[in-house]
Amino acid sequence: MSDQIIAFQGEHGAYSEEAIHRHFANGMTTLPCETFKGIFEAIQRGKATHGMLPVENAVAGTVAQAYELLMEYDFRVQAEHILPVQHHLLAPEGASLDAIEQVKSHPQALAQCSDYIRRRGWEPLATYDTAGAARDLAANPDPATAVIASALAGELYGLTTLESGIENDPNNSTRFFVIGMEDAVRRDPSKTSLVFAVRHRPRALYDALGAFALRNINLTKIESRPMRGRPWQYWFYLDFEGHWKDPGAEAALVDLLRQASIVKMLGSYPAALDGLPNRS
Repeated sequence: MSDQIIAFQGEHGAYSEEAIHRHFANGMTTLPCETFKGIFEAIQRGKATHGMLPVENAVAGTVAQAYELLMEYDFRVQAEHILPVQHHLLAPEGASLDAIEQVKSHPQALAQCSDYIRRRGWEPLATYDTAGAARDLAANPDPATAVIASALAGELYGLTTLESGIENDPNNSTRFFVIGMEDAVRRDPSKTSLVFAVRHRPRALYDALGAFALRNINLTKIESRPMRGRPWQYWFYLDFEGHWKDPGAEAALVDLLRQASIVKMLGSYPAALDGLPNRS
């Protein structure tokens, strides 16, 4: 058995599993989970060594539940992976475009291919999962039905690709975190992710961010999310270029600890370069 077991949400053939195959070297094992929380539970219980967690989509934005779970569990971000999202129209062997009347997929995939579906005049039908739709169609072939899923799903379930690249936005991509129990081995260029909250006073956020501005540290993401059970109070999720052990970053974090009410480090990890990840 492989030493590396990578948990992901969805059925075999999901885009998350495609990201695993692209990011990790050969020899790992993938573990499908029903939910995002299932990824964290699998790691915590020793059933998986890592998880592949989608955290942000270039079109749909942040995956809120992913960040909530990163707050709930004490894991580390070990890498990021940027997966270009290319949707494929899959159908049973022998099916033709002219025979298709309806197309099934996850609601987000249907929305991301809405222009194509509308031009074809097909009926979109929502399902719980892209790869699950592919698996079900393979089990019950219907020449009038196609699914939208990954190339990997087509290969796994023996479906024919009728068309590729049918998404509305050719620049669509999803950012994933590789999560695990340990800190990442340093490989520069690095990126750091953390979460913090500020005290309820004037210029609190200004002072917190100023810790990075004073040291010329480039922030690549900042977003607020509401705190569970504490109405109208917020977490701030922040990414910056560099490793937390860099002298400037260390000094900025010391300042942030003085300014913020809470700081949680999610991890320093190898940054993806131009959408091409450093491979684990």
